[in-house]
Amino acid sequence: MFIDVATVKIQAGNGGNGYLSFHRTKGNAKGGPDGGDGGKGGDVILRASHNTSTLSKYRTSKLWAAEDGEQGGSNRRHGKNGESVVLLVPPGTIVFDDDKVLADLTEDGHEAIIAKGGSGGFGNTHFKSSVRQAPQMAELGERGENKTLKLELKIVADVGLIGLPNAGKSTLLSVVSSAKPEIADYAFTTLVPNLGVVDIDGKSLLLADIPGLIEGASKGKGLGIEFLRHVERCRVLLQLIDATSADWYKDFTTVRSELLQYSTELGKRPFLVVISKSESVAEADLQKKIQVFTKQAKLKKTDVYTISAVANTGVVTLLRAALKLVEKSNKQSQTVEKTEELEVITLAPGETWEVSKEKEGYIVTGTRLERFAARTNFDQPDGIRRLRDILTREGVGRELHRLGAERGDTIIIAKKKLQW
Repeated sequence: MFIDVATVKIQAGNGGNGYLSFHRTKGNAKGGPDGGDGGKGGDVILRASHNTSTLSKYRTSKLWAAEDGEQGGSNRRHGKNGESVVLLVPPGTIVFDDDKVLADLTEDGHEAIIAKGGSGGFGNTHFKSSVRQAPQMAELGERGENKTLKLELKIVADVGLIGLPNAGKSTLLSVVSSAKPEIADYAFTTLVPNLGVVDIDGKSLLLADIPGLIEGASKGKGLGIEFLRHVERCRVLLQLIDATSADWYKDFTTVRSELLQYSTELGKRPFLVVISKSESVAEADLQKKIQVFTKQAKLKKTDVYTISAVANTGVVTLLRAALKLVEKSNKQSQTVEKTEELEVITLAPGETWEVSKEKEGYIVTGTRLERFAARTNFDQPDGIRRLRDILTREGVGRELHRLGAERGDTIIIAKKKLQW
């Protein structure tokens, strides 16, 4: 079953807790701190693979979770990192978080981390200092990201075959490639996009047979939106028109109109017009119809190709013209890759935060401060003292005083409460 849209829930692994322990050996009952750090939680990774062609498995399995990191141990043992989970998707898959695009995987092997695992908490070894010889605290691991995402597949191809139903698209694909689309003499035989690789003059083209478009497709009629979605990723379009049709110009404008209504950018896409099934029309009549059509459509005769996929005439000439257009399009397009650095949990000078006075207490917000609070084990007095020191150092204490906070008042940060 071909599925090109799916909604999935993903859960990255939680970081392991840091460990609280002290070195103890025979003859040394009061050794220093030796608690190890917790392991990092596994990520959720999406990877484009040509070995899969649909998103169907993500319809049946809704939740995909990575492994949690393990807790640290004594003797500075680092907890084991959680295993990441890799989800294979077809090239052309876009990942949406609401309306925001998280990733666009266009080529085989492309991958993206779509949910980051939580960092492991520090063991008490990290907190030893000249004034804190025996730290009685260790951090909790951070929680991994939890998201509900939409996956949307838009087939990526060099050439897209478009046209009204039964225009001969599937027949052409079957003749020029090893693809085996369903072919029959009735409309809507093709209900899902088909792909085929075409070898021409020592080079390869990836062709996509897009199911037939009808009037109203841009508004969803006849599953039009689902079909038009795939046209977006085709560099060059071949619009097929059945030579036996009574009105070539109407067929041409119907499809062109739907493309423009769906996306004005599609109207600028390089295209060629292909008159298919030429074996069904006498040569003299065919030439007369071409002359009338090119005048109506305001096209050059050089942009209109006549083929018979059944008789295999005109096909090679068409493919060479398509290859030339694709190569020209590839030269014109420029891809800018942006590499995002992983976020590091450090408190930059001047990091923004806010304090507000509410009925339940004083609420402190700020991404980094909240992350430190979330990692603090509130069952350990030393951990709470460290958090208070961080808040004071960053100026939160002064703001609390300005708002009228007194010792013993409730402070809420990262949904945790502490007494100031």
